[in-house]
Amino acid sequence: MGAGALLAGLLAADVAAAQAVALQPPPQVAGKINWGIWVDDDGCMHWWADGGLEGYMLDRVDPKTGRAICLAKNTCFTENTDTLFATDSAQLTAEGRRRLTAFFQSAGAFGYAIYGHTDSRASDEYNIGLSQRRAKAVGDVARSVGAVVERQIGYGERQPIATNATAEGMQRNRRVEVVCYTWGKN
Repeated sequence: MGAGALLAGLLAADVAAAQAVALQPPPQVAGKINWGIWVDDDGCMHWWADGGLEGYMLDRVDPKTGRAICLAKNTCFTENTDTLFATDSAQLTAEGRRRLTAFFQSAGAFGYAIYGHTDSRASDEYNIGLSQRRAKAVGDVARSVGAVVERQIGYGERQPIATNATAEGMQRNRRVEVVCYTWGKN
């Protein structure tokens, strides 16, 4: 058989195989693939995907340098809620709004996490709701000046930093914490 006949036979076989594949129904997706970015405690990021049976994770790297992309996270603002809100309120005071606006305009982070906390004087359910509303009020100020709020969580009384048995301890527990996300040095 000559080279031309061999080539014609191979091309015909390729065309027939392509037509057979085109006639098959498309594959059915059996599940859902979840994906996202995992951030280690050291701030370095990894892409991950999980289809239910098996997952995988890859380092997120700068395509130009091949170096890992890492974040720096630090608590860059902690304020007693007594200075930002009236008692039992999620309405910011004028001075609290001014201070938060100035902070978010000058902080220089690419993203923020906002955490609200209360003391233990009310029920857990009530405190969770109040701390969520307060975290939202702070997040609304951040967004109003163009800051990106990555997460906004109200913990209520569940993460005390002092005892709730004294007035001083309860005052320390009533707080809003803001975590700044910046690019880390790697």
